[in-house]
This record gives sequence, C-alpha cells and structure tokens, in this order.
Amino acid sequence: MSTTLADLAELVQGRLQGDPTTKISGAATLEVAEAGQITLADHTVRAQRLANSPAAAAIISADVVCQDRPTIVVDQVHEAFKLVVAHFRPARLRPQRAISSQAVVSPSAQLGEDVSIHPLATIGDDVTIGSGSTIHSGARIMAGCTIGSNVEVFPNAVLYEDTRVGDRSIIHAGAVLGAYGFGYRKNSEGKHELSAQLGYVELGCDVEIGACTTVDRGTYGPTVIDDGTKIDDLVQVAHNCRLGKHNLICGQVGIAGSTTTGDYVVMAGQVGVRDHVHIGTGAVLCSKAGIPNDVAEGEVMLGQPATPLRRQKVQMAAIAKLPEMRRQLRAMQRLLEELQEKSEENPGQHPGEKAA
Repeated sequence: MSTTLADLAELVQGRLQGDPTTKISGAATLEVAEAGQITLADHTVRAQRLANSPAAAAIISADVVCQDRPTIVVDQVHEAFKLVVAHFRPARLRPQRAISSQAVVSPSAQLGEDVSIHPLATIGDDVTIGSGSTIHSGARIMAGCTIGSNVEVFPNAVLYEDTRVGDRSIIHAGAVLGAYGFGYRKNSEGKHELSAQLGYVELGCDVEIGACTTVDRGTYGPTVIDDGTKIDDLVQVAHNCRLGKHNLICGQVGIAGSTTTGDYVVMAGQVGVRDHVHIGTGAVLCSKAGIPNDVAEGEVMLGQPATPLRRQKVQMAAIAKLPEMRRQLRAMQRLLEELQEKSEENPGQHPGEKAA
C-alpha cells in the first residue's frame, strides 16, 4: 500500500515542505527506515542521523532542519507518526464479542454486557466480570475473582482465588496474580511449613501488569496495587506489599514482602527492594539499585547498597581514581623505603639533612 506525502500531511494536519506527490510506501524509525518510507525526527540531535537515512520523507518538529528531502512539520511528532504507522499497519479487527463454546464458564459466574471470553479460557465459580471486559484464550480466572469493566486479560494469565481487578486494567500474557507468598516457618520436626495464605490481590483502576509478572497474595489481607500503577514484564511483587498510585515499575524488579510505596514512585530495571521498607512519594530508584532501608520522598537512589544519587556519584568518582591512587601509594612507599635506608646508613643524620 502506498500513498502520497500530501495525503499523509492532511492525515496528521501538518505543514508540508517539498514535493506533495512523493510516493510513500511505509513508515519506520530512523534506525531501520528504507527507501520509499517515511521516518521521524523529534529533536535536533537526530538531524545528522536523518541526513544519513535513505527514507524518502520525514515527520519533524519545528526545530529540526532538513533540506535534503520532503518533510511534514508538526507540533507533536510522535502523535503524528503514530497516525501514519496506523495508516500503513491498521489494527487487526477484534472478533465479535461473544462467549466461546470452547470456553469453560461456571454457571455461578456473573458476566456483564458485551463480555468476550475466548476459546479455552476458564472462568471459575462465583466470578464476576464487568461489562466490556475480554478474557483471552487459555486465561484462568479462579473462583471468587472480581473483574471490573473494560478489563483485558491476555492469554495464559492466571488469577488465583478472590483476586480483585479494577476497571480498565490490563493483565498481560503469563502474569500470575494471587500466587502463594514465599513465607515459611520451621516446625518442631525441622521442616519448612508454609505460612497462612488467607489473603488476596487487589488491583485498582487503570493498572497494567506486564507479561510473566507475579503478584503474591497477602498472608491475611490484600497485596495492593493502587490506581494507575504500571508494572513491566518479569517483575516480582511479594506478599503484603502495598504499592501507591501511578508507580512505574520496570522489568526484572523484585519487591520483597510488606514493602509499601507512595505515589509516583519510579523503579528502574533490576531494582531490588528489601522487605518491610517504605519508598516515599516521588522517589526514583535507579537501575540495579539495592534498597536496604526506607527512602524519603523525592529522593533519587543509586548503587548497591543504594545511597542518595549525589553521594553515590562521589563514591563512584573516588573508585574510578583508585588505580591512580594505587600508583601514587606505591611511589610514596618506595620513597619512604629510600629515606629509611638512608637513615639507617647515617643514624645520626636527620633524613632531610645533607651529609657534611
């Protein structure tokens, strides 16, 4: 499918510069754009890469200078490019909302209007699913779960008993909500005995749970993920945690039991958080930070163990100087040895004095 640059400019309501009849066959980013395609440059730092691109045209912001090919100038580059990509690769039509005859749905489940349940999904006893929600193939919604309106549960996700999911939340493939918490006590026979697993998981509204992420149930009450929090793939949230509103939790983060967070907390990739700590509102935990203690509101933490960013930078700068400092120390040791030898040769003479 191809179109003219003029048609794309009209689509995105942008200002066309160059030949309006330029044929465009697709859209791609600067890294992979090919001849005949349109690309994007959202900042002046990308101008050089744009100059080296074989793309036939570009969507650019007003501060980007491009004179070697036609362009469309817009205020919001990514919003415009999103429309163009969708033009060339329109979203696939979803199947008509229905309950598949190949799904297993308990007679005691309560389903709202326009609920879609795909083949091989399993809906347990006393489950409630709100209107407009979609349960994809292979997902398992166990007994007593409550799912709000316009929720999407992707294939092979598992919701253990009594899990609660707020409106408009998204649960990606392979996620597990409500698995048993990792808590044991040693009994009189010296065996590890599983702690109580009487709680559940509660998601607020507009929460997103990434693929293969696990949120464990509470011991007696809920593990809570509050409204608007977004959790990436391969994240572990342990039992009894309570995460605040609009947190961003990146891939491979591990949050140990009974940890709490304020709102708008950011945890970058591979952060590890100890149990029973509190992360204050607006705190940022940088990639691979190891958090052993509470973190104050708005603090930026880095390192293992993590310390405030400024202190960690000073420590890292000092570590970078260690090879030079080691050489200096060796030189000082050699000088000291020389002075000691001279002192031993002239026992009555001060090391700094010249011999008569």
